[in-house]
Amino acid sequence: MDILAKITEELGIRPTQTKAAVELLDAGNTIPFIARYRKEATGALDDQQLRELSERLTYLRNLEKRKEEVRAAIEELGKLTEEIEKDLSEAATLSAVEDIYRPYKPKKKTRASVAKEKGLEPLAQFILEQSGGDPYAEATNYINEEKGVASAEEAVAGALDIIAENISDDPEIRKILNELYDRTALISSVKADENSEQESVYENYYEYKEAVTKIPTHRILAIDRGEREGVLKVAVEVDSDNMIYTINSRVVTGRKKCSELVENAVADAYKRLIHPSIERRVRSDLTEKACTAAIKVFGDNLRQLLMQPPVKGMVTMGFDPGYRTGCKISVVDATGKVLDTAVVYPTPPKSDIAGAKRTLTALIKKHGVNAISIGNGTASHESEVFIADMIKELSTPVSYMVVSEAGASVYSASKLAQEEFPDFDVTERSAVSIARRLQDPLSELVKIEPKAIGVGQYQHDMPPAQLSEALGGVVEDCVNNVGVDVNTASVPLLSYVAGINSGIAKNIVAYREENGGFTDRKELLKVSKLGKKTFEQCAGFLRVRDGKEPLDDTAVHPESYDAARKLLALCGLTESDIIGESSKLSGEKIKAKVKELGLKNAAEQAGVGDMTLSDIIKELMKPGRDPRDELPKPMLRTDVVDINSLKEGMELKGTVRNITDFGAFVDIGVHQDGLVHISQLADRYVKHPLDVVKVGDIVNVKILGIDTKKNRISLTMKGLN
Repeated sequence: MDILAKITEELGIRPTQTKAAVELLDAGNTIPFIARYRKEATGALDDQQLRELSERLTYLRNLEKRKEEVRAAIEELGKLTEEIEKDLSEAATLSAVEDIYRPYKPKKKTRASVAKEKGLEPLAQFILEQSGGDPYAEATNYINEEKGVASAEEAVAGALDIIAENISDDPEIRKILNELYDRTALISSVKADENSEQESVYENYYEYKEAVTKIPTHRILAIDRGEREGVLKVAVEVDSDNMIYTINSRVVTGRKKCSELVENAVADAYKRLIHPSIERRVRSDLTEKACTAAIKVFGDNLRQLLMQPPVKGMVTMGFDPGYRTGCKISVVDATGKVLDTAVVYPTPPKSDIAGAKRTLTALIKKHGVNAISIGNGTASHESEVFIADMIKELSTPVSYMVVSEAGASVYSASKLAQEEFPDFDVTERSAVSIARRLQDPLSELVKIEPKAIGVGQYQHDMPPAQLSEALGGVVEDCVNNVGVDVNTASVPLLSYVAGINSGIAKNIVAYREENGGFTDRKELLKVSKLGKKTFEQCAGFLRVRDGKEPLDDTAVHPESYDAARKLLALCGLTESDIIGESSKLSGEKIKAKVKELGLKNAAEQAGVGDMTLSDIIKELMKPGRDPRDELPKPMLRTDVVDINSLKEGMELKGTVRNITDFGAFVDIGVHQDGLVHISQLADRYVKHPLDVVKVGDIVNVKILGIDTKKNRISLTMKGLN
């Protein structure tokens, strides 16, 4: 197989792009580095395309490796033929390779292997030839008490076990049946305990059937979970008679006595060996497909959550709601430094609303709090009502936002949190994290294992390694897209910078603590274990604010500094002109000069490619820019809505909190997020919710229905956005 040609075809890119990307990956370059600084080579493949390419490259190389292993194993047995060679060469999946290897693979003890030990293979061959002889008469020649064959009937039964296994192992039969299953099979589920009257979230699947070609991925995951929890029984249904007929048409050659026995062997092979095996394969393929889709949704949601614009310049109060133990409070300054902590009890059982107001009002006045960040966990709604009521009485404007506290408890109990706040208890650390999540979601959320952040569907059902790899890639892309201040970044944040592992991240922090911070990027080479290759990968993503070299506060890579200086010289500027207030005017000069010269001409004079120069221009026009600042700001609230005050037809503004295959969940200021079903997202057909909305989007919605008993709110966006 030509792996590069296969990837080129699958991804719909040019052969030169595939070749360049593979060479760069094989040379040890990271995906963020390739995506950002090797655009000329790859034709500007982005990080997501490069990750997909890398995944397929790994899979196809493993496939070729397995083909060679199977080819060698069959050849060692002396059974390698041109037909097997051809089948192996054309096999497109690992499962197809295993089907080819199945007849030759060493097996554990089976009914067929026992029959072979009894010397019944020649009898099996006699029956399978269907030449017209009497199989039972022939079987008398194989009666052998010592080998455990007491009668002709036992001999025939053993021979049929051998035939059944051979039929089951036949690669061509497997291939045909696999294709039939994939085209015609139904997935079905029924209630596991027919006598149970208990209500269940799986009620829709108690009598359920759907074609495997059409079933949505979220239903697959729901059925899988229902089966694991013992609520559902799940099966793959096909036309068994048609499957058996298909096999018979290939192995039964007449209507003789032996032919009848072969038909019996076919029926046994199908029922006992083939159907269970293909059923497992179909279920596995469906689950794998569903997991891949869910992980993609999870990754897309996580990307949007991490890239939420930071709420800059605000002194923020973190409010971690609770009942019996009270609500933990932490006030942090605009940089995230903790200024104060407290505990208040506005919620049951104490319900000390007056006392809580006094304490929080004093803290707000003392520290000039501008915003309150409320965790969305236990007692969140009561806390939100309390906060909304309290800020109405304040003399200074204060707004609030409910943030996801998913993973906050994981962080609070972590070694990192203990090191960061050794004198705080777990809940106090959680309040700090909740405050910082509003100020800078990316910097705070990188401290938590990505799968604990909780934006997606069925994330706990996903293959852990696959999920961790995918989400880790998303975090890495986000961190490198934004850039990291090398003098303030935490170890977890630095660990996601291209080329830097946790060990080097710790060494960077240790170096700056000992030496008082970095004054330029070149100084990174003095960090223990940070060599030239690591420097090449990470330097462009690390920022040095107010250092010796103005370009160090941009995403311009050190390898392109000469090109940047040549461009500035062409525009009659120097590096000092891109600092501070003069940078805006300098940006306009650069833009005008490049327009005058033409991008291609300017790139030639700077000594770089067009794409590289375009990126340099963007950086010089907005040095130190944060790409998140260009996105819509998060919606801060000053009031709260009660579910009992909602009415059908009411129009509201809300924030998209989560997206699944079947719709989007929107925070409209009520404790329970409302669901905009996929059919209600737009006036047109929507293939997937992510085609219309993203996590963090501010949207207009109308209430379709309210179920206070089940605490469900149905929303629509049709005709509103």
